[in-house]
Amino acid sequence: MSDSLTGPALAAILQPEYPSSERKTDSPGAASLQPGTPKKHSQENARWPLPHLCLLLGLWIAIFAASLWTPPLLDDADATHAQAAQAMVHTGDWVTLHVDGIRYLEKPPLPYWLVAISLRLFGAETFAVHLPIALAVLGLALLGYAWSKRVFDSRTALYTGIFTLTSAGIFLFTRIFIPEVLLSLFLCLGLYSLQRALDSGLRRHAYTFWVALALAVLTKGLIAIVFVGGVAMIYLTLTGQWRQWRQLRPFSGLLLFLLIASPWHILASLRNTGGSNGHGFFWFYFINEHVLRFLGRRVPRDYNKLPGYLYWSLHLVWLFPWSLFAPVALIAAWRRRSRLLIATTETQRTTLLLVLYSGLILLFFSLSTNQEYYTFPVYLPLLMLLAATLVRAEQQTDRTLGRAITSAHAAFAVIGLAVAIALGFGLWTSRHMAFVPDIGDLLAHRGVGDYTLSMSHFFDLTGASFAALRLPATLAALAFAIGPVSAWMLRVRSKHVAATLAMALTSAVFLIAAHIALVRFSPMLSSQNFAARIQSLERNGNLSPTNQVLLYGDQAYGSSIPFYLDRQVMLVDGRSTSMLFGSTFPDAPPIFLTHEQLLAQWGTGPRKLLFVPAEKRDEVDRLLGKRQIVLDETSGKALVTDRPLDRPQPVDSQTPDGSKTIDSH
Repeated sequence: MSDSLTGPALAAILQPEYPSSERKTDSPGAASLQPGTPKKHSQENARWPLPHLCLLLGLWIAIFAASLWTPPLLDDADATHAQAAQAMVHTGDWVTLHVDGIRYLEKPPLPYWLVAISLRLFGAETFAVHLPIALAVLGLALLGYAWSKRVFDSRTALYTGIFTLTSAGIFLFTRIFIPEVLLSLFLCLGLYSLQRALDSGLRRHAYTFWVALALAVLTKGLIAIVFVGGVAMIYLTLTGQWRQWRQLRPFSGLLLFLLIASPWHILASLRNTGGSNGHGFFWFYFINEHVLRFLGRRVPRDYNKLPGYLYWSLHLVWLFPWSLFAPVALIAAWRRRSRLLIATTETQRTTLLLVLYSGLILLFFSLSTNQEYYTFPVYLPLLMLLAATLVRAEQQTDRTLGRAITSAHAAFAVIGLAVAIALGFGLWTSRHMAFVPDIGDLLAHRGVGDYTLSMSHFFDLTGASFAALRLPATLAALAFAIGPVSAWMLRVRSKHVAATLAMALTSAVFLIAAHIALVRFSPMLSSQNFAARIQSLERNGNLSPTNQVLLYGDQAYGSSIPFYLDRQVMLVDGRSTSMLFGSTFPDAPPIFLTHEQLLAQWGTGPRKLLFVPAEKRDEVDRLLGKRQIVLDETSGKALVTDRPLDRPQPVDSQTPDGSKTIDSH
C-alpha cells in the first residue's frame, strides 16, 4: 500500500507512526505484535505528532468553535437549561436550580455550574452557553486520541479523533445545552483510568477513576454508577483482574468520590422539602427521576420512548459516515468471536472493555424510556472500535475485508450522489423564488413525531424553503457530489489515510452547511427575536420598562425569551412539565395565571406583553379576540399587547430577521 502525498506535514499525517515490525496487533482493532516483540511505550510513542494535533484542532475550530455565536439559544431544553445557569449567577444559589424562579430539581448541577461560570466571565451571551459544550467535544476527541494511541497505534488514534469530530450525532446533539457530551467525557475518562490503574498500579490513575466517576454523577446522576459499576464488575470477572482490586484504592478512592459527589446531594435534600404530597428533592430526584423514569412511570409523563427499530437503526445515522464501516467491524468480530474473552494484552482488554461498556448502555436504554441522545456515551467507544478495525483491515491483504471497505465507499458514493441530486433539484426548482428570511412561513408543518425527534423539522421542508437554504444546500451538494467519489478513488488506489481524510472533509463541510441551515431555522426554533423586539421598544420609549411579559402555555414554548430579557416572566396555563413539581413548593413565586385570570387582567394595571406560540394562536384568538394588538410575528408565533404603544411605530414594518412588526393602534 502507499499513503505518501507531497508535503512534509501531510506526509506526517498519512504515514503510520510505527514500522511494520512494531505494529500492535493483539486485538481486533490492530495487527498483533510479532512474536518476541515487546510492547513499547517510549517517549517517542508518547508524543503526539504536531500534524495530528493541528488537523484535529482545525476540524474542531471549523465545526464547533466557529458555531459558538450562532444560532441564538433554542426554545425548550436549550434555553431552559441556560436559565438555570443564569439563575445561579443572579441568586448566588449554586445548590438548587431555578427556572423562571421555580425550583428545577430534575438535573444534577455540574453542567450548570460550568455554564454559570462562563456566563459570569462572558456575560449573558449565546457564546457563553455554547462554550463549555464545545470544549467538552474537544476533550472527548483528545481523550479518544490518547487512549487509541496508547493501546492501538498512531493511525488509529488519528482516525478516532477525526471520527469523533465529524460524526453526525456528536455534532447534532451538541447544538443544544444538554449534559450528554460532558457525561461521555467523564465516563470514558473513568474507564480509561480504571484500565490504567489495573495495569500499572499507579495511584494517580486510580484516583482519576474515582474523580471522573464523581463528576459523572454530578453531571447526569446515579446512572453513571450503574454504567461504570456494572461494566467494571463484568470486566474484572472476565479478565481475572478482580484479584488486583487493591490497585483501584477502593477505600480511599470511595472516600474521595463521596467528598466530591455527596455534598451537593445532601444540601439539595436539606434545602428542598415540602413539595407536592410532602415530597421534596429526595423523592423527586432519586425516585421519580431515576427509578420511575426507567420504569416509564415518571411524573409528569412528558417524555416518550423510541420504537425498537428506530432506537437501533438510528445509530447508523448518529455515527454517519463512519457507521458505513460497521460491516467491516462485524466481519472481523465474527471471525474472532471465540477469542473475544481472551484478554491477555492491553489492546485485547481495551477491546473487551469497550464492547462491554457499549453493550451495557445500549441494552439498558433499549429497556428504559429513552430519547435519541441518551446513548451518546457509547459514541466514542464505538468509534474507537470502528477506527481500530479499519486500520487493521488497511494493514492486511484480506480480500473479504477489502471488499467490505470498498462496499462502504460505494455506499457512501451512492448516498452522496443521491443527496447531491436531491439538493440540486431543490435549488433548481426554487431558483426564481425570492429569499425569505423567515423560513417558518415556508415549511409544511407536518408534525412528524410531534416534533419530539431531533430531525422532525427536516420533514417539513418544501420546494419554496430552499430559497432560504441556498448557501447551505449548495455547500452540502458540492461536498456530497465530490467527496465520496474522491474517497472511493483514493481507497481503490490504496491511499487509505487520504481516503479517510476525504470522507472526513466531506462530513466536515456537510456539518458546516448543516449549521448554516440551523441558523436559517432559528426564527422558528428560537424566540430570541421577540426578546430583542421588546428591548428595542423599551429603549425607544415605545414601552415602559414596568410592563409585564407573559408566555402562553408551557414555558418551553418560549424559554429563550426570559433568558435574553434576563428577567422573570409570567406563565399562562403553564403549570406543566418541568415547572409542575417546583410550583408546588410554598415559596414558589406567583408567576402562574389561568387563561381566565389573563382575561380578567387584560387591559388593566401594567401593560401586558403576551408571547403566543404557533400552537396556541387559535386558542388565544378565541380568548382575546380583537382586544389584542399584534406587535411582532415570526414563524406563526406572535407578540401581542393589550393597548397601543406609548409612541406608535409605522404599520406593518419588517425587521432585518424577517419578522413583521405591527402596531394596529
